[in-house]
Amino acid sequence: MPPRWPRKPDPQDPAYRRLEDRINFAVHVALFAASNSGIWFFDIFLDKNWPWPAWVTGIWLLGLLTHGLYIFKLAHYSRAPLENKP
Repeated sequence: MPPRWPRKPDPQDPAYRRLEDRINFAVHVALFAASNSGIWFFDIFLDKNWPWPAWVTGIWLLGLLTHGLYIFKLAHYSRAPLENKP
């Protein structure tokens, strides 16, 4: 089941922003897993021994770990007023 939000979504709500960031991170993890498993499958299946899949996986994993570090350790979710609000 998809996550449900018990009240009207408000971008200023810290809990809503936190959930939104975590769902976004989960989507990125899923894209990483699907893409990299496909790259490595075809590298092994076709017996090409390409040099670039390790670089793609390593750089993407570093970006994913940085994203996770920000989401789970560094992000501060406080109620801040929206800018450019009339």
